[in-house]
Amino acid sequence: MNNKILTLFAVLSLILISCDETTENIGVSLTDNVDHLEVASSFFNVTSRSVAVDSVVSRNTTGYLGRIRDPETGAYITGDFMTQFNMLEGYSLESKDSIASRDENGEIIADSCEIRLFYTSYYGDSLATMKMTVLEMDRPMTEGVVYYSDFDPEENGYIREGGLHKSHTYSLVNTSELEEKNREKTSSEDSYINNICIRLNDPYTDRNGVTYNNFGSYLLRTYYDHPEYFKNADQFIRNVLPGFYFKMTGGLGSMAYVSVPQLNVYYRLYKNGVATSHTTLFNGTEEILQTTKVTNDPEIINQLVNDGSCTYIKGPAGIFTEITMPVDEIMAGHDNDTINTAKLVLHRMNNTIHNDYVLPAPKTLLMLEADSVASFFEKGKVANYKNSFLTSYSSSLNTYSFSNIGAMISHMYASKKAGLQSDPDWIVHHPNWNKVLIMPVKSNYVTMGNMTILTSVTNDMSLSSARLVGGYDQQQIQMSVIYSKFK
Repeated sequence: MNNKILTLFAVLSLILISCDETTENIGVSLTDNVDHLEVASSFFNVTSRSVAVDSVVSRNTTGYLGRIRDPETGAYITGDFMTQFNMLEGYSLESKDSIASRDENGEIIADSCEIRLFYTSYYGDSLATMKMTVLEMDRPMTEGVVYYSDFDPEENGYIREGGLHKSHTYSLVNTSELEEKNREKTSSEDSYINNICIRLNDPYTDRNGVTYNNFGSYLLRTYYDHPEYFKNADQFIRNVLPGFYFKMTGGLGSMAYVSVPQLNVYYRLYKNGVATSHTTLFNGTEEILQTTKVTNDPEIINQLVNDGSCTYIKGPAGIFTEITMPVDEIMAGHDNDTINTAKLVLHRMNNTIHNDYVLPAPKTLLMLEADSVASFFEKGKVANYKNSFLTSYSSSLNTYSFSNIGAMISHMYASKKAGLQSDPDWIVHHPNWNKVLIMPVKSNYVTMGNMTILTSVTNDMSLSSARLVGGYDQQQIQMSVIYSKFK
Protein backbone atom coordinates (compact mmCIF):
# COMPACT_ATOMS: atom_id res chain seq x y z
CA MET A 1 0.00 0.00 0.00
CA ASN A 2 1.66 3.28 -1.10
CA ASN A 3 1.73 6.57 0.81
CA LYS A 4 -1.07 8.13 -1.26
CA ILE A 5 -3.49 5.33 -0.31
CA LEU A 6 -2.52 5.62 3.38
CA THR A 7 -3.12 9.37 3.32
CA LEU A 8 -6.50 8.96 1.60
CA PHE A 9 -7.50 6.44 4.26
CA ALA A 10 -6.56 8.91 7.02
CA VAL A 11 -8.59 11.69 5.39
CA LEU A 12 -11.67 9.50 5.04
CA SER A 13 -11.32 8.42 8.68
CA LEU A 14 -11.22 12.05 9.74
CA ILE A 15 -14.44 12.82 7.90
CA LEU A 16 -16.25 9.86 9.45
CA ILE A 17 -15.08 10.78 12.95
CA SER A 18 -16.07 14.41 12.46
CA CYS A 19 -19.62 13.44 11.55
CA ASP A 20 -20.40 12.00 14.99
CA GLU A 21 -22.29 15.16 16.02
CA THR A 22 -21.77 17.88 13.45
CA THR A 23 -19.89 18.42 10.24
CA GLU A 24 -18.71 21.87 11.26
CA ASN A 25 -14.99 22.56 11.43
CA ILE A 26 -13.97 19.41 9.64
CA GLY A 27 -11.11 21.41 8.23
CA VAL A 28 -10.29 18.82 5.61
CA SER A 29 -11.32 18.47 1.99
CA LEU A 30 -10.31 15.97 -0.61
CA THR A 31 -8.12 17.75 -3.12
CA ASP A 32 -5.58 16.90 -5.72
CA ASN A 33 -3.02 18.04 -3.11
CA VAL A 34 -3.69 15.06 -0.86
CA ASP A 35 -0.03 14.05 -1.09
CA HIS A 36 0.83 17.15 0.97
CA LEU A 37 -1.71 16.61 3.78
CA GLU A 38 -0.11 15.74 7.10
CA VAL A 39 -2.24 14.14 9.83
CA ALA A 40 -1.33 13.74 13.51
CA SER A 41 -3.16 12.63 16.65
CA SER A 42 -2.52 13.03 20.36
CA PHE A 43 -4.12 12.34 23.73
CA PHE A 44 -4.29 14.83 26.59
CA ASN A 45 -5.19 14.49 30.27
CA VAL A 46 -8.26 16.45 31.35
CA THR A 47 -8.99 17.54 34.93
CA SER A 48 -12.47 17.78 36.41
CA ARG A 49 -14.22 18.63 39.66
CA SER A 50 -17.73 18.96 41.08
CA VAL A 51 -19.17 22.43 41.66
CA ALA A 52 -22.23 23.30 43.74
CA VAL A 53 -25.03 25.14 41.96
CA ASP A 54 -27.14 27.43 44.12
CA SER A 55 -29.84 27.97 41.46
CA VAL A 56 -30.61 27.73 37.76
CA VAL A 57 -32.99 29.57 35.43
CA SER A 58 -36.42 28.05 36.09
CA ARG A 59 -38.22 28.25 32.75
CA ASN A 60 -40.26 25.10 32.21
CA THR A 61 -43.73 24.02 31.19
CA THR A 62 -43.61 21.33 33.89
CA GLY A 63 -44.09 22.04 37.58
CA TYR A 64 -42.29 19.85 40.11
CA LEU A 65 -44.10 19.22 43.37
CA GLY A 66 -42.99 16.95 46.20
CA ARG A 67 -40.22 16.02 48.59
CA ILE A 68 -37.91 13.03 48.27
CA ARG A 69 -34.77 11.61 49.83
CA ASP A 70 -32.03 10.55 47.44
CA PRO A 71 -31.36 6.89 48.39
CA GLU A 72 -27.77 7.13 47.13
CA THR A 73 -26.69 10.19 49.15
CA GLY A 74 -29.41 10.73 51.74
CA ALA A 75 -29.98 14.28 50.44
CA TYR A 76 -33.46 15.80 50.67
CA ILE A 77 -34.86 17.58 47.60
CA THR A 78 -38.04 19.65 47.70
CA GLY A 79 -40.00 21.05 44.78
CA ASP A 80 -42.61 23.82 45.11
CA PHE A 81 -44.13 25.55 42.11
CA MET A 82 -46.13 28.59 41.04
CA THR A 83 -48.50 28.66 38.11
CA GLN A 84 -50.85 31.09 36.44
CA PHE A 85 -54.04 30.18 34.57
CA ASN A 86 -55.40 31.05 31.16
CA MET A 87 -58.72 30.72 29.38
CA LEU A 88 -59.38 29.57 25.84
CA GLU A 89 -59.36 32.23 23.13
CA GLY A 90 -62.76 33.85 22.83
CA TYR A 91 -63.73 32.73 26.33
CA SER A 92 -67.29 33.55 27.35
CA LEU A 93 -69.98 32.28 29.69
CA GLU A 94 -73.68 31.82 29.08
CA SER A 95 -76.16 34.65 29.65
CA LYS A 96 -76.60 35.58 33.28
CA ASP A 97 -80.28 34.60 33.24
CA SER A 98 -79.45 31.05 32.19
CA ILE A 99 -77.47 30.30 35.38
CA ALA A 100 -79.52 27.99 37.59
CA SER A 101 -77.07 27.86 40.52
CA ARG A 102 -78.19 30.61 42.92
CA ASP A 103 -78.07 31.32 46.66
CA GLU A 104 -81.04 32.31 48.83
CA ASN A 105 -80.65 35.93 47.68
CA GLY A 106 -80.73 35.00 44.03
CA GLU A 107 -77.01 35.65 43.54
CA ILE A 108 -75.09 33.44 41.11
CA ILE A 109 -72.94 30.82 42.82
CA ALA A 110 -70.76 27.89 41.83
CA ASP A 111 -71.83 24.50 43.11
CA SER A 112 -68.16 23.58 43.59
CA CYS A 113 -64.65 24.49 42.50
CA GLU A 114 -61.39 22.58 42.31
CA ILE A 115 -57.81 22.62 41.09
CA ARG A 116 -56.51 19.51 39.36
CA LEU A 117 -52.79 19.11 38.87
CA PHE A 118 -52.45 16.56 36.07
CA TYR A 119 -49.10 14.79 35.99
CA THR A 120 -47.77 12.50 33.28
CA SER A 121 -44.90 11.08 35.34
CA TYR A 122 -43.53 11.08 38.85
CA TYR A 123 -40.66 9.85 40.98
CA GLY A 124 -40.99 7.78 44.13
CA ASP A 125 -43.80 6.04 45.97
CA SER A 126 -47.20 6.89 44.51
CA LEU A 127 -48.88 5.91 47.80
CA ALA A 128 -46.71 8.14 50.02
CA THR A 129 -48.76 10.59 52.06
CA MET A 130 -47.83 14.17 51.16
CA LYS A 131 -49.04 17.56 52.36
CA MET A 132 -49.06 20.90 50.60
CA THR A 133 -50.46 24.38 51.10
CA VAL A 134 -52.09 26.28 48.23
CA LEU A 135 -51.45 30.02 48.49
CA GLU A 136 -53.14 32.71 46.39
CA MET A 137 -50.80 35.16 44.67
CA ASP A 138 -51.28 38.85 45.42
CA ARG A 139 -49.81 40.07 42.14
CA PRO A 140 -48.53 38.42 38.96
CA MET A 141 -44.94 37.41 38.48
CA THR A 142 -43.36 40.12 36.34
CA GLU A 143 -43.40 39.45 32.61
CA GLY A 144 -39.95 39.49 31.06
CA VAL A 145 -38.13 38.87 34.35
CA VAL A 146 -35.90 35.79 34.54
CA TYR A 147 -36.70 33.71 37.62
CA TYR A 148 -34.23 31.29 39.13
CA SER A 149 -34.97 28.08 40.98
CA ASP A 150 -34.31 29.66 44.39
CA PHE A 151 -36.99 32.35 43.93
CA ASP A 152 -39.53 32.17 46.76
CA PRO A 153 -42.83 34.00 46.06
CA GLU A 154 -43.66 33.92 49.77
CA GLU A 155 -40.41 35.55 50.91
CA ASN A 156 -40.59 38.13 48.13
CA GLY A 157 -44.06 39.40 49.02
CA TYR A 158 -46.04 37.83 46.18
CA ILE A 159 -48.56 36.03 48.42
CA ARG A 160 -51.83 37.79 49.19
CA GLU A 161 -52.31 38.46 52.89
CA GLY A 162 -55.75 37.15 53.84
CA GLY A 163 -56.08 35.38 50.49
CA LEU A 164 -56.90 31.77 49.77
CA HIS A 165 -54.85 29.53 52.03
CA LYS A 166 -55.70 25.86 51.61
CA SER A 167 -53.95 22.88 53.23
CA HIS A 168 -54.26 19.62 51.38
CA THR A 169 -53.10 16.06 52.07
CA TYR A 170 -52.74 13.72 49.12
CA SER A 171 -51.05 10.72 47.59
CA LEU A 172 -50.22 10.60 43.90
CA VAL A 173 -52.55 7.69 43.29
CA ASN A 174 -55.98 8.47 44.71
CA THR A 175 -57.25 4.90 44.68
CA SER A 176 -60.86 5.72 45.56
CA GLU A 177 -61.19 8.37 42.83
CA LEU A 178 -59.42 6.14 40.31
CA GLU A 179 -61.85 3.30 40.96
CA GLU A 180 -64.83 5.65 40.69
CA LYS A 181 -63.64 7.18 37.41
CA ASN A 182 -62.93 3.77 35.91
CA ARG A 183 -66.44 2.61 36.84
CA GLU A 184 -67.96 5.69 35.18
CA LYS A 185 -65.76 5.51 32.07
CA THR A 186 -67.32 4.22 28.88
CA SER A 187 -65.40 2.46 26.14
CA SER A 188 -65.36 5.69 24.09
CA GLU A 189 -63.77 7.80 26.83
CA ASP A 190 -60.09 8.36 27.40
CA SER A 191 -58.41 6.51 30.24
CA TYR A 192 -58.10 8.20 33.60
CA ILE A 193 -55.22 10.70 33.89
CA ASN A 194 -53.51 10.80 37.26
CA ASN A 195 -53.94 14.08 39.09
CA ILE A 196 -53.86 15.78 42.45
CA CYS A 197 -57.28 17.27 43.21
CA ILE A 198 -57.64 20.23 45.61
CA ARG A 199 -61.21 21.30 46.45
CA LEU A 200 -61.76 25.05 46.83
CA ASN A 201 -65.22 24.92 48.42
CA ASP A 202 -64.52 26.88 51.60
CA PRO A 203 -65.82 30.47 51.94
CA TYR A 204 -63.58 32.92 50.07
CA THR A 205 -63.15 36.68 50.64
CA ASP A 206 -61.80 38.79 47.78
CA ARG A 207 -59.52 41.85 48.11
CA ASN A 208 -62.61 44.12 48.25
CA GLY A 209 -63.90 42.34 51.34
CA VAL A 210 -66.74 40.50 49.55
CA THR A 211 -67.25 36.94 50.80
CA TYR A 212 -68.44 34.10 48.55
CA ASN A 213 -69.47 30.55 49.37
CA ASN A 214 -66.47 29.24 47.41
CA PHE A 215 -63.73 30.39 45.04
CA GLY A 216 -65.74 29.39 41.96
CA SER A 217 -68.54 31.79 42.91
CA TYR A 218 -65.97 34.59 43.03
CA LEU A 219 -64.89 33.76 39.47
CA LEU A 220 -68.44 33.55 38.09
CA ARG A 221 -69.65 36.80 39.63
CA THR A 222 -66.49 38.64 38.66
CA TYR A 223 -67.10 37.58 35.06
CA TYR A 224 -70.63 38.99 34.98
CA ASP A 225 -69.55 42.20 36.73
CA HIS A 226 -66.39 42.69 34.63
CA PRO A 227 -66.39 40.59 31.44
CA GLU A 228 -63.49 42.73 30.15
CA TYR A 229 -61.26 41.04 32.74
CA PHE A 230 -61.73 37.75 30.86
CA LYS A 231 -60.93 38.86 27.32
CA ASN A 232 -57.34 37.57 27.49
CA ALA A 233 -54.83 35.98 29.84
CA ASP A 234 -53.13 39.28 30.71
CA GLN A 235 -56.35 40.92 31.89
CA PHE A 236 -57.38 37.80 33.79
CA ILE A 237 -54.04 37.46 35.57
CA ARG A 238 -53.87 41.16 36.47
CA ASN A 239 -57.45 41.65 37.61
CA VAL A 240 -58.88 38.30 38.65
CA LEU A 241 -56.31 35.65 39.56
CA PRO A 242 -52.53 36.29 39.54
CA GLY A 243 -51.90 32.62 40.20
CA PHE A 244 -51.38 30.02 42.94
CA TYR A 245 -48.24 28.91 44.75
CA PHE A 246 -48.13 25.22 45.73
CA LYS A 247 -45.83 24.78 48.71
CA MET A 248 -44.83 21.48 50.27
CA THR A 249 -45.44 21.44 54.03
CA GLY A 250 -45.15 17.76 54.93
CA GLY A 251 -44.63 14.21 53.77
CA LEU A 252 -41.76 12.46 52.04
CA GLY A 253 -41.42 10.03 49.18
CA SER A 254 -42.79 11.40 45.90
CA MET A 255 -42.25 14.13 43.32
CA ALA A 256 -44.97 14.82 40.74
CA TYR A 257 -44.10 16.21 37.32
CA VAL A 258 -47.17 18.41 36.75
CA SER A 259 -47.83 18.94 33.04
CA VAL A 260 -51.29 20.59 33.11
CA PRO A 261 -52.69 22.57 36.04
CA GLN A 262 -56.44 23.05 35.64
CA LEU A 263 -58.98 25.15 37.55
CA ASN A 264 -62.56 23.85 37.22
CA VAL A 265 -65.79 25.64 38.19
CA TYR A 266 -69.02 23.59 38.37
CA TYR A 267 -72.50 25.11 38.15
CA ARG A 268 -75.94 24.41 36.63
CA LEU A 269 -77.61 25.90 33.55
CA TYR A 270 -81.24 26.04 32.50
CA LYS A 271 -81.70 24.14 29.26
CA ASN A 272 -85.27 23.74 28.06
CA GLY A 273 -86.39 24.61 31.55
CA VAL A 274 -84.24 21.90 33.16
CA ALA A 275 -81.16 22.63 35.28
CA THR A 276 -78.22 20.66 33.92
CA SER A 277 -74.64 20.41 35.16
CA HIS A 278 -71.98 22.49 33.44
CA THR A 279 -68.26 23.20 33.83
CA THR A 280 -65.99 26.08 32.90
CA LEU A 281 -62.26 25.64 33.17
CA PHE A 282 -58.99 27.55 33.15
CA ASN A 283 -55.74 25.84 32.15
CA GLY A 284 -52.10 26.39 32.82
CA THR A 285 -50.60 26.62 29.32
CA GLU A 286 -47.28 27.41 27.65
CA GLU A 287 -48.45 31.00 27.18
CA ILE A 288 -48.51 31.70 30.91
CA LEU A 289 -45.71 31.78 33.45
CA GLN A 290 -44.77 28.79 35.59
CA THR A 291 -41.75 28.45 37.87
CA THR A 292 -40.40 25.74 40.16
CA LYS A 293 -38.57 26.46 43.40
CA VAL A 294 -35.99 23.79 44.27
CA THR A 295 -34.53 23.29 47.73
CA ASN A 296 -31.51 20.99 48.05
CA ASP A 297 -29.70 19.77 51.15
CA PRO A 298 -26.62 22.08 51.33
CA GLU A 299 -24.72 19.88 53.79
CA ILE A 300 -24.93 16.81 51.55
CA ILE A 301 -24.21 18.86 48.44
CA ASN A 302 -20.99 20.18 50.01
CA GLN A 303 -19.92 16.67 51.02
CA LEU A 304 -20.33 15.46 47.44
CA VAL A 305 -18.48 18.46 46.01
CA ASN A 306 -15.54 17.69 48.31
CA ASP A 307 -15.37 14.09 47.12
CA GLY A 308 -12.33 14.07 44.82
CA SER A 309 -12.70 10.46 43.71
CA CYS A 310 -15.28 11.32 41.03
CA THR A 311 -17.49 14.17 39.86
CA TYR A 312 -21.26 14.51 40.11
CA ILE A 313 -24.18 15.67 38.02
CA LYS A 314 -27.09 16.26 40.40
CA GLY A 315 -30.33 17.73 39.14
CA PRO A 316 -32.18 19.84 39.59
CA ALA A 317 -29.96 22.78 40.58
CA GLY A 318 -27.60 20.66 42.66
CA ILE A 319 -24.15 19.88 41.23
CA PHE A 320 -22.49 20.37 37.84
CA THR A 321 -19.19 18.95 36.64
CA GLU A 322 -16.50 21.48 35.74
CA ILE A 323 -13.81 20.49 33.23
CA THR A 324 -10.57 22.36 32.63
CA MET A 325 -9.64 22.06 28.99
CA PRO A 326 -5.89 21.53 28.30
CA VAL A 327 -5.97 24.25 25.65
CA ASP A 328 -2.31 25.30 25.87
CA GLU A 329 -1.11 21.71 25.69
CA ILE A 330 -3.37 20.93 22.73
CA MET A 331 -2.23 23.99 20.78
CA ALA A 332 1.50 23.76 21.64
CA GLY A 333 3.34 23.53 18.33
CA HIS A 334 0.05 23.48 16.38
CA ASP A 335 -0.67 27.19 15.79
CA ASN A 336 -0.82 26.63 12.05
CA ASP A 337 -2.68 23.31 12.19
CA THR A 338 -6.39 22.59 11.92
CA ILE A 339 -8.07 20.70 14.76
CA ASN A 340 -10.17 18.20 12.86
CA THR A 341 -11.69 16.55 15.89
CA ALA A 342 -11.38 16.83 19.65
CA LYS A 343 -13.33 14.12 21.41
CA LEU A 344 -14.13 13.87 25.12
CA VAL A 345 -15.88 10.83 26.59
CA LEU A 346 -17.27 10.99 30.13
CA HIS A 347 -17.74 7.57 31.70
CA ARG A 348 -20.59 7.13 34.15
CA MET A 349 -19.85 5.10 37.26
CA ASN A 350 -22.41 2.48 38.25
CA ASN A 351 -24.56 3.04 41.32
CA THR A 352 -23.17 1.68 44.55
CA ILE A 353 -26.60 0.77 45.94
CA HIS A 354 -29.53 -1.18 44.56
CA ASN A 355 -32.83 0.50 45.22
CA ASP A 356 -36.10 0.83 43.31
CA TYR A 357 -35.93 4.61 43.73
CA VAL A 358 -32.34 5.34 42.67
CA LEU A 359 -32.35 8.63 40.76
CA PRO A 360 -32.08 8.13 37.00
CA ALA A 361 -29.09 9.29 34.97
CA PRO A 362 -29.74 12.54 33.08
CA LYS A 363 -30.71 11.87 29.47
CA THR A 364 -29.12 14.97 27.94
CA LEU A 365 -26.08 16.99 28.99
CA LEU A 366 -24.95 20.41 27.82
CA MET A 367 -21.30 21.50 27.66
CA LEU A 368 -21.04 25.26 28.03
CA GLU A 369 -18.20 27.70 28.62
CA ALA A 370 -18.24 28.40 32.34
CA ASP A 371 -18.68 32.17 32.15
CA SER A 372 -21.52 32.02 29.64
CA VAL A 373 -24.01 29.89 31.61
CA ALA A 374 -26.16 32.77 32.87
CA SER A 375 -26.46 34.52 29.51
CA PHE A 376 -27.13 31.25 27.67
CA PHE A 377 -30.25 30.40 29.68
CA GLU A 378 -31.44 33.93 30.42
CA LYS A 379 -31.43 34.76 26.70
CA GLY A 380 -32.96 31.44 25.67
CA LYS A 381 -30.07 30.36 23.44
CA VAL A 382 -29.66 26.92 21.87
CA ALA A 383 -26.57 24.79 21.38
CA ASN A 384 -24.60 25.94 18.34
CA TYR A 385 -21.84 23.27 18.40
CA LYS A 386 -19.19 25.98 18.42
CA ASN A 387 -19.09 26.97 22.08
CA SER A 388 -22.06 24.94 23.35
CA PHE A 389 -22.63 21.24 22.76
CA LEU A 390 -25.34 18.69 23.52
CA THR A 391 -24.91 14.97 24.02
CA SER A 392 -27.17 12.09 25.03
CA TYR A 393 -26.58 9.27 27.47
CA SER A 394 -25.54 5.98 25.90
CA SER A 395 -26.96 3.21 28.08
CA SER A 396 -25.07 0.54 26.12
CA LEU A 397 -21.68 2.20 26.71
CA ASN A 398 -22.60 3.95 29.98
CA THR A 399 -21.04 7.15 28.64
CA TYR A 400 -21.65 10.71 27.52
CA SER A 401 -19.58 11.54 24.41
CA PHE A 402 -18.78 15.01 23.11
CA SER A 403 -17.43 14.03 19.73
CA ASN A 404 -16.32 17.21 18.03
CA ILE A 405 -15.46 20.10 20.33
CA GLY A 406 -12.46 21.27 18.34
CA ALA A 407 -14.15 24.61 17.57
CA MET A 408 -14.39 25.35 21.30
CA ILE A 409 -10.69 24.62 21.85
CA SER A 410 -9.74 26.92 18.96
CA HIS A 411 -12.06 29.64 20.24
CA MET A 412 -10.62 29.49 23.76
CA TYR A 413 -7.07 29.67 22.43
CA ALA A 414 -7.86 32.62 20.13
CA SER A 415 -9.60 34.48 22.97
CA LYS A 416 -6.58 34.03 25.21
CA LYS A 417 -4.14 35.25 22.54
CA ALA A 418 -6.26 38.31 21.76
CA GLY A 419 -6.75 39.08 25.44
CA LEU A 420 -3.06 38.91 26.31
CA GLN A 421 -2.21 41.32 23.51
CA SER A 422 -4.21 44.08 25.20
CA ASP A 423 -3.88 43.03 28.86
CA PRO A 424 -0.89 41.11 30.27
CA ASP A 425 -3.04 40.14 33.27
CA TRP A 426 -5.91 38.90 31.10
CA ILE A 427 -5.78 35.37 32.52
CA VAL A 428 -5.97 36.75 36.07
CA HIS A 429 -9.10 38.65 35.11
CA HIS A 430 -10.53 35.66 33.23
CA PRO A 431 -9.69 32.63 35.40
CA ASN A 432 -12.37 30.50 33.73
CA TRP A 433 -11.15 31.10 30.18
CA ASN A 434 -10.44 27.37 29.60
CA LYS A 435 -13.22 25.87 31.75
CA VAL A 436 -16.56 24.39 30.80
CA LEU A 437 -19.52 23.20 32.84
CA ILE A 438 -21.48 20.01 32.18
CA MET A 439 -25.14 20.16 33.22
CA PRO A 440 -28.45 18.31 32.68
CA VAL A 441 -30.85 19.97 30.23
CA LYS A 442 -34.07 19.45 28.31
CA SER A 443 -33.84 19.92 24.55
CA ASN A 444 -36.86 20.41 22.30
CA TYR A 445 -36.98 19.89 18.54
CA VAL A 446 -39.44 20.47 15.71
CA THR A 447 -39.50 18.64 12.39
CA MET A 448 -39.91 20.69 9.23
CA GLY A 449 -39.93 18.52 6.13
CA ASN A 450 -36.76 16.47 6.23
CA MET A 451 -35.11 18.72 8.81
CA THR A 452 -35.13 18.43 12.59
CA ILE A 453 -34.50 21.79 14.22
CA LEU A 454 -33.42 22.41 17.81
CA THR A 455 -35.83 25.00 19.20
CA SER A 456 -34.99 25.31 22.89
CA VAL A 457 -32.59 24.20 25.60
CA THR A 458 -33.67 24.65 29.22
CA ASN A 459 -32.36 23.50 32.56
CA ASP A 460 -33.69 20.05 33.38
CA MET A 461 -35.69 20.48 36.58
CA SER A 462 -36.48 16.78 36.94
CA LEU A 463 -34.64 14.53 39.37
CA SER A 464 -31.42 13.03 38.02
CA SER A 465 -28.01 11.88 39.21
CA ALA A 466 -24.77 10.59 37.75
CA ARG A 467 -21.27 9.95 39.08
CA LEU A 468 -18.59 10.46 36.46
CA VAL A 469 -15.06 9.14 36.27
CA GLY A 470 -12.66 11.94 37.19
CA GLY A 471 -12.35 14.29 40.14
CA TYR A 472 -9.43 16.30 41.47
CA ASP A 473 -7.87 13.15 43.00
CA GLN A 474 -8.00 11.27 39.70
CA GLN A 475 -6.38 11.56 36.26
CA GLN A 476 -8.56 9.16 34.32
CA ILE A 477 -10.07 11.40 31.64
CA GLN A 478 -8.38 11.84 28.30
CA MET A 479 -9.23 13.89 25.24
CA SER A 480 -8.28 12.66 21.82
CA VAL A 481 -7.30 15.26 19.22
CA ILE A 482 -6.62 14.87 15.51
CA TYR A 483 -4.80 17.62 13.61
CA SER A 484 -4.11 18.18 9.96
CA LYS A 485 -2.13 20.61 7.85
CA PHE A 486 -0.97 20.99 4.29
CA LYS A 487 2.74 21.13 3.63
